[in-house]
Amino acid sequence: MVKHYRELIAWQKAMSMVTHVYELTQTLPDNEKFGLVSQIRRSAVSVPSNIAEGQARNTTGEFIQFLGIARGSTAELTTQLLIAANLGYITETDKALPMVEEVGRILSGLIKSLRTKN
Repeated sequence: MVKHYRELIAWQKAMSMVTHVYELTQTLPDNEKFGLVSQIRRSAVSVPSNIAEGQARNTTGEFIQFLGIARGSTAELTTQLLIAANLGYITETDKALPMVEEVGRILSGLIKSLRTKN
């Protein structure tokens, strides 16, 4: 296992994703500041936060659990971005969706790898 969560590609990619999501949500209407913008940002921040917290836990089982929560947050974030696209706030071709999907795939692979080793 890695010595620090910052070494994990999943965490690194998730951090880049968060930065892009914050930049993207700055373009959403002001009336969504406390609605969709807040929800999107919380979901995005949840991903690297749960990766970090899980890696800092004492057991592989706990790490897997937190990776699962992070994976769930990617699904939540994808849904919220699609809602923003449906409302015409962003385009579905924005790079945020592919970034979220990539992080989700990496998390799934990491979970599978850890379960195999466990």
